[in-house]
Amino acid sequence: MRVVTLAEVSPQVTFIYVSGQGTDSSGEGRVMWARVKGRTENAIIDLLPNGYAARPGFIQPTHGVVSKTRWYRIGYAITRPLVPVLRRWLPNQITTTEGIGLAMLRVARQGSPVRVLGNRELR
Repeated sequence: MRVVTLAEVSPQVTFIYVSGQGTDSSGEGRVMWARVKGRTENAIIDLLPNGYAARPGFIQPTHGVVSKTRWYRIGYAITRPLVPVLRRWLPNQITTTEGIGLAMLRVARQGSPVRVLGNRELR
């Protein structure tokens, strides 16, 4: 059986991989998750002309979004009062669920000269 890849069927498709801040593009760092995400980013960007990687940092939930992961819910509850201050001090480290969605739609429609999108580019 021959496996057909997305790149073969639709080579001009726009694909945005949601990765994460701290991802290791070299794919050779000490932290396994960072290596795996880095290798995945590289493969997508190499395979698809319109392949991108989004690397958000801290994501502030908006519009009633609630994580299914208990520890994330606890973390968000603890940091909620600090988010306005952190957004002022570290504007390029924090984004929102809405902001990521809008940025990904913009990239899907218009493309981006940058293939790896950090928080700064996502904002």
